[in-house]
Amino acid sequence: MSARLRTISPIDGSVYVERELAGPERIERALAAASAAQIGWRATPLSERIEVVHRTVEVMNAQADEIGVELAWQMGRPVAYGPKEIRGGFAERALAMAAMAPAALADLGVHWDGPTPVQERLAEGTPATEQRAGAGQPRRRVRPLPIGVVLVLAPWNYPFLTAVNAVVPALLAGNAVLLKHSDQTPLAAERLERALRDAGLPDGVLQALHLSHAAVAAVIGDERVGYVHFTGSVAGGRAVKRAAAERFIEVGLELGGKDPAYVRADAELEHAATNLVDGAYFNSGQSCCGIERIYVQRAVMEPFLERFVHHARSLVLGDPRDPGTTMGPMARAAGAELARAHVAQAVAAGARTLLRPSDVPGGREGTAYLAPQALVDVTPDMRVMREETFGPVVGIVAVDDDEAALRAMNDSRYGLTASIWTRDLDAALRLGGRVATGTCYANRCDYLDPLLAWTGVKDSGRGVSLSHLGFAPFTRPMSFLLQEPGSP
Repeated sequence: MSARLRTISPIDGSVYVERELAGPERIERALAAASAAQIGWRATPLSERIEVVHRTVEVMNAQADEIGVELAWQMGRPVAYGPKEIRGGFAERALAMAAMAPAALADLGVHWDGPTPVQERLAEGTPATEQRAGAGQPRRRVRPLPIGVVLVLAPWNYPFLTAVNAVVPALLAGNAVLLKHSDQTPLAAERLERALRDAGLPDGVLQALHLSHAAVAAVIGDERVGYVHFTGSVAGGRAVKRAAAERFIEVGLELGGKDPAYVRADAELEHAATNLVDGAYFNSGQSCCGIERIYVQRAVMEPFLERFVHHARSLVLGDPRDPGTTMGPMARAAGAELARAHVAQAVAAGARTLLRPSDVPGGREGTAYLAPQALVDVTPDMRVMREETFGPVVGIVAVDDDEAALRAMNDSRYGLTASIWTRDLDAALRLGGRVATGTCYANRCDYLDPLLAWTGVKDSGRGVSLSHLGFAPFTRPMSFLLQEPGSP
């Protein structure tokens, strides 16, 4: 009997999706089909590839409400927000990458007037009569070519937003894609496969596969796969690197975060508190770039806390199918238990909670329903300040000045994003340049701008997606030197 995946809904603990995992024969068919289809797809004009992306966005937008319900059942996202992942971020990123593709995928012409420095060096001391008269400089080109077959491993927390970061540039560059989503959101992979097919993508160019961990490792080890893009945990990233270790292929890793925010004394406190509540608790805190640590200049600590707690109390925790719910259950009960453990350990060590159970009712022990929490009197050695909680929990610490804030922000093995809240944007730029992070925001957080490179440092990963740089991982450079006959 074939192995199967079972998606347990956080809403009620029922089995919402059940699928057969791909075995060796199915995997072989998929790899063979991808390799064959990629040959024709790479020959398809870029303008036609771009049109497929545009039509895919239209198809997905039309299905956004249905997808929102599926997300609620699969991972607990409230239906008030699920469709926005499609009509908002997915569409924005896909269309932005399509707009950047012509320039990003164009030949790079290398122009040099006169002899190269090497030629000049060789000519030194040579009599003019012996120097050959050239028939013109050669034409030089560097052309970005597709890798071939790309494996995209996408997580459950933002299943479409994380997938679009890799799938769209990979397809635009002329690659075929094998897409594997988390067992928590398998319908996301199937939805995207159908949408692309309905938009005119040829058969075999993108295929959704449901794979076990062992099967993922086997696919990574197959010589037909030329690049792997993984979004997920640090442990998952290490497993992907190990699977690829015997092959000379690149691996892109978008991993975890313990993202800090710094509220300066000159910040607009109402704006900062409102947005940091959203940054800490949206999607039940299950965001790699969500806010998990907040540092506040001591002079404004109390007024900031008053505003933060006030806005946190406005959250409505409940059934994600209810349009009035603003905070659904976490995707998995195990994730909620980890967050509860972080809070319990901190409180046992002297931390204080700012939110009572009655402030945001609906949390239930032993389930995925977890109310938001904020902690003060936390110390850097506590798990809640060091490990990725990946839940609706944030630690808030008073600091004396910019230097103390910078030391605290950098005291982490992660470096995905950071935010600085201040009216002085020059100060934000100056301080941000000293934070070990991939992205620094001023007066904003928990957002990916598709025009900017999305990258991390330290244990937050390696590689880059989005922006014009986001095409490079899915291409390989090929150089051309075209010289006229008889030229030196």
